[in-house]
Amino acid sequence: MGIEGVNSRIASIQSRMIALQTQQATKPATTSTTTGATTSTTASGASFATALASAMGTQTGAAAASTAPAADKSYTLNSKGIPTELAAYGNGKIPASALEKVGSTGHKLWAPAAQNLNQMIADAKTQGVTIGITDSYRPYEEQVDLAKRKGLYSQGGLAAKPGTSEHGWGMATDLDLNSKAQAWMRENGEKYGFHENVPREPWHWAYRPKTS
Repeated sequence: MGIEGVNSRIASIQSRMIALQTQQATKPATTSTTTGATTSTTASGASFATALASAMGTQTGAAAASTAPAADKSYTLNSKGIPTELAAYGNGKIPASALEKVGSTGHKLWAPAAQNLNQMIADAKTQGVTIGITDSYRPYEEQVDLAKRKGLYSQGGLAAKPGTSEHGWGMATDLDLNSKAQAWMRENGEKYGFHENVPREPWHWAYRPKTS
């Protein structure tokens, strides 16, 4: 919450104080005895304490919610190395909630893959290396279309059989790399979980989650 919000909250508390003091000014004090000791508490004081606690509690809760870090999301892999959460959806049928944007582009990958790719691109940039991206998660329908246009890889083309593509899991990206960037990727890609694993496709880099 910004300064204006804090000032607004303080003004609200002060207004409550004035209103409660005015309403309770003529009411008698109440007396209670605890373990032999007598203590006096005015109704206005009790009401004010309640109002103050409520107001401050609301403020504290709001502040905590705005600064609390997001919890790390754990995942497990099946026998094929696919995260079980993705396998449950099916290749090329991953919902938007399981994907994350790559920088300011329109491309998306499985969230952990996107996060690592973003970090890798940023780190490469600090070393004078520019890494572009031309493809990422690919829905099943797009896999079918690509196979028709470019042919199946097994038959000399450039497309995986629809339903088997690493792009369909949101775990592969096609990168735009010049010779300098290609060399950098081959030296550093694995540090970020990315592997050049398809012969004839030096632009294709698959993400492999690190397992303990």
